[in-house]
Amino acid sequence: MDVRIGIIHSVRELDIDLPEGTKQEGIIADVDKALAQPDGVLWLADKRGRHVAVPAAKIAYVEIGGGGEDRRVGFGTS
Repeated sequence: MDVRIGIIHSVRELDIDLPEGTKQEGIIADVDKALAQPDGVLWLADKRGRHVAVPAAKIAYVEIGGGGEDRRVGFGTS
């Protein structure tokens, strides 16, 4: 599963590839929990076991996707 996090005052976004079997509902609950606290921190672990922390106050948006789909770039017609 792929998670993208937009950061306030940053042109780049974090793109984290979560391990297979990660439940979307669990990620949504973790995001909600972090955003509910004024000094909350969202912790995620990627496929390789690296941990990423994002201060909730700096999160602009979170996009959660399925990870298995191919991303298309350009002007494809199919």
